[in-house]
Amino acid sequence: MFWDSSAVVPILVPDTRSTTLAALLRSDPEPVFWWASPVECQSALHRQHREDALPRTVLSEALARLQALAEDADFVAPTNRVRERAARLLAAHPLRAADALQLAAALVWCDEAPQGISFVCLDERLRGAARREGFGVTPV
Repeated sequence: MFWDSSAVVPILVPDTRSTTLAALLRSDPEPVFWWASPVECQSALHRQHREDALPRTVLSEALARLQALAEDADFVAPTNRVRERAARLLAAHPLRAADALQLAAALVWCDEAPQGISFVCLDERLRGAARREGFGVTPV
């Protein structure tokens, strides 16, 4: 499965979707992430902390879980192929740059054959684009 950072953050901190996503991650023998996903997750965690939604101790625990997760995952590197594919995605879908890079990384990872591949994501706009590109989008 290819994991968007929007689906990783709820695994790191309590959320209504945490249980579902954690079970999905446990069932994935080889999770794959975009190279910048850990930074996106750190950004979300620090933003929650700055907004007083995440105490310092919870932030520290979440960052440690993120580091452990990153050590056991596969990553799609930032290549020219990913950048070029992201540019084409921006022309075809109403995506932000970071989301286009996520989806491009997933498409490069599966050699442009997303049929039967799960794209794990919570962002509705990115879910729609991934579905239109041929991925199975989860959670349902």
